[in-house]
Amino acid sequence: MTSSPNLRTVSQELEKLRREIRRHDYLYHVANQPEISDREYDLLLKKLQDIENRNPRLITPDSPTQRVSGAVAPTFSPVKHSVPMLSLDNTYSEQEIVSWFERVQKGLKNEPCGIVVETKIDGVGLALTYEFGMLKLGATRGDGETGEEITPNCRTIRSIPLKLISDKPPSVFEVRGEVYMDKSDFDGLNAEILKKGEQVFANPRNASAGSLRQKDPKITATRPLKFFVHSFGMIEGGKTFTTHSGFIKLCRSLGLRPTENTKLCKNIAEAVKFCKKIEAKRDSLACDIDGMVLKVDSLKQQNLLGFTMKSPRWAIAYKFPARQATTKILNIRFQVGRTGTITPVADLEPVELSGVTISRATLHNFDEIERLGVNAGDTVLIERAGDVIPKVVKVVNASAKARPFGIPAQCPECGGPVTKEKEEEVAYRCINPSCPAQLARGLAHFAQRDAMDIEGMGEAVVEQLIKNKVVSNFAGIYTLTREDFLKLELFAEKKAENLIKAIEKSKKQPLSRLLFALGIRHVGEKAALVLAERLKTLDNIISAGTEELTGINEVGPVVAKSITDFFGQHATKTLVSALKSCGVNTVEPEREAGIQKLSGKTFVFTGELSSFSRSDAENSVRILGGSYSSSVSRKTDYVVAGENPGSKLAKALKLGVRVLNEAEFKILLEK
Repeated sequence: MTSSPNLRTVSQELEKLRREIRRHDYLYHVANQPEISDREYDLLLKKLQDIENRNPRLITPDSPTQRVSGAVAPTFSPVKHSVPMLSLDNTYSEQEIVSWFERVQKGLKNEPCGIVVETKIDGVGLALTYEFGMLKLGATRGDGETGEEITPNCRTIRSIPLKLISDKPPSVFEVRGEVYMDKSDFDGLNAEILKKGEQVFANPRNASAGSLRQKDPKITATRPLKFFVHSFGMIEGGKTFTTHSGFIKLCRSLGLRPTENTKLCKNIAEAVKFCKKIEAKRDSLACDIDGMVLKVDSLKQQNLLGFTMKSPRWAIAYKFPARQATTKILNIRFQVGRTGTITPVADLEPVELSGVTISRATLHNFDEIERLGVNAGDTVLIERAGDVIPKVVKVVNASAKARPFGIPAQCPECGGPVTKEKEEEVAYRCINPSCPAQLARGLAHFAQRDAMDIEGMGEAVVEQLIKNKVVSNFAGIYTLTREDFLKLELFAEKKAENLIKAIEKSKKQPLSRLLFALGIRHVGEKAALVLAERLKTLDNIISAGTEELTGINEVGPVVAKSITDFFGQHATKTLVSALKSCGVNTVEPEREAGIQKLSGKTFVFTGELSSFSRSDAENSVRILGGSYSSSVSRKTDYVVAGENPGSKLAKALKLGVRVLNEAEFKILLEK
């Protein structure tokens, strides 16, 4: 059906008006070169809104009037990042920057390289995905692997374009950056909050984080948030670039706001000089910065340098010297972390530091307390290391009435045994798998895909189960009923039934999965598989002594001690008995004799398979003698690509690794 001439005319007028408003958004929020007053801009926006109200069929998702269009979200959905959002290693001095560059030069065999230096704004990490120029997804950094979808909130931030400025944008363009507030905007927001008699924000970063994660986007829209781009996750199609500075130039041309105070330096001396220049004027900048970021400019050289497990080798953060203050320690108490580590924490007389009131600081570990000679009652110097984590630096004045402390013999949370695995280690840990302080993390790990593979039991469900006090250990999962789940938020009959089925199915997982799921320190997937295949049953593993365990390939003295300590606890014995009573399998199935046709072959899976869960596909490979990995390399033999494959597929094609679809994978298994 063709549109009427009048409708076509209105559509053309609307598009012209939208382009004009987008141009003014870019000039104001990105280029900092506004051409019209705020009132003139508001009149343009009102004109657009009036025409759209008369012609609702012509409203488009990228229209400037649609920035606040999302409903109140009951919760945020998890989003797996296409490429992990890694953190940067930190440096705190000129010499450390130079040492980093020496490592870069060694990795590049002294090949010349440019260094891009950018300000490190103290904001909140955000990933934006554009498809054919349209904003499709906004997600928080989360743990670097998985974040939360907050697309409606992202749409309210005016420095985030709803549509890229390009006739031929990339088909997929995922950019990463920071959401933040200028200091003056933060002060204004707190003044408004104070007028309402509400609790003000401690600093701009807290205000940004709180504003970005509002469940109602209308609230986010009232907050003076800004966004800048500093890197990308993936790009498909569109203009190509070979350098980071080229990426920044592309972003600017597409209407995305890059980091301010950026410079491409020819050498490390020039880069250090620029860092010092910005550091000297940090207090006069519009927003809070806590350092500078240095990046190798060439993408080819970045690829050569690669990554460690946690950060890129081609980039480093230079953190400005910490701000310090003096205060008094009121008490030293013990805090149990989510991994069981017991950390001493100092309660302090509240003191202002870098714009934040500090009332407690970490003492890191018991060796650090001894090194500092610190006790409750002492006056100490504290600092915010990297302007983030408060810590005690030294004792300024030891109190004559100082109260000495002792290392706890029992966990302050559960009363379980506290252990130190090796003399040279500094950390003391609670190893009770049912310790309340560790339970949330432990249950989420127990249920994850690579462990018992209980689909639907993510962190949000686990937290609600613990809050409702219906689960106190891993075995408690297997006593849950449909009614228990229906009491949780966002659970209907179907969802509850599916989760009950997933729990029941998990009982049949092999022993190797159960071992990994229990979260025994130092026992990863591979060690769990080796133990299960060698000792066959959980009872055999429990009864094995240190000598028998260390005689197994992949099991050294540290792993052996960790296993014997874990299973030697009364709480673990009770847990194992409960798991058995619930019908959980504790035996490793025998591999089919003579059928090891995939021996020596490594597989990587990407995308969604229709006939297998990811764990089932990996198990099929393992049974036939093969192995699987989470990352693609030149040593990978096959990449199995399902629906909606991620960046692993592109990397496989680039490296020339053989790619199989699901049908081809089935044929390979059945040959």
